[in-house]
Amino acid sequence: MSVQVSIFYRPYQSPGGDLSVCLDVARAMDEAGIHSVIFGDHLLLGANLKAYPYGAFLHPAESAWMEPLTTLAAMAAVTKTLKLATGILIAPLRHPVLMAKTIATLDVISGGRTQLALGVGWQKEEYDALGLPFEERYARLEESVRACRAIWGEQPINFESENVHVSDAWALPRPLQARVPLLLGLNMTGKNARRMAELADGWCPVGLTPAQIREGVDRLEEALTVVGRDLSDQHIRVGIPHIEGADGKVDVRRSLAAIPEYAAAGGTILTIASPPNPDSLAELMTFIEEVGQVAREYAEAPAL
Repeated sequence: MSVQVSIFYRPYQSPGGDLSVCLDVARAMDEAGIHSVIFGDHLLLGANLKAYPYGAFLHPAESAWMEPLTTLAAMAAVTKTLKLATGILIAPLRHPVLMAKTIATLDVISGGRTQLALGVGWQKEEYDALGLPFEERYARLEESVRACRAIWGEQPINFESENVHVSDAWALPRPLQARVPLLLGLNMTGKNARRMAELADGWCPVGLTPAQIREGVDRLEEALTVVGRDLSDQHIRVGIPHIEGADGKVDVRRSLAAIPEYAAAGGTILTIASPPNPDSLAELMTFIEEVGQVAREYAEAPAL
């Protein structure tokens, strides 16, 4: 059974709040054969956490969210095969030219291991802090993707949009990958399906059941067909919820027993979050080793 397993990691939940252990965690994921490390993204967190659209927001406003692209660049230096991912990067909060340069640099120094999911976020306060109109977030997301593709393309660059104006300029280095995978973390409405089909390389939904994932993948496939693209080229990254054991800790094997169901629903990269607030670094490292072991077992199993 072909399956790829990734880990969503929040450094502020590391034991003792030591953010620097994220590099040790990256090494451990690399050695365990984990497909990718995934980071969330918040430039700041306001008090209105009830605005989170996917249920209760489980992280305090004072949590230390490291800037993901910077952190992934540091992780690239201590790993060899681990893919470097976001889930999601709030693209409209970054100017497209700077974002394109940062991603290209990350892809070059990592040897072509970048795979990013982009979205618009949910917190108006982040947009307000940067003087950006929250109501333009979807238009700015599209603009960012189009600008990145242009900046990573033929040189010199000529690209014109509402907020990006490039004429006869060079932006090197380009990414090592011919096409950096950019997934979109959006609800699968008809409009968003068309956005993904035209601009993106996959889908990164949050908190959906296998049945809901299947419905969304089918809708995406229809939209892809309209523009002459194929679902087989898409990355569908979906999260598998934790199942806890009697000790209240994450039971990795029972949690990942859902892999076949999520894969059958269309998932191609299956993500499990690292344990919240582990008691020790050893607990976190054991979790990573167990995830790697179970992932290998499913990878070696017969196809569904």
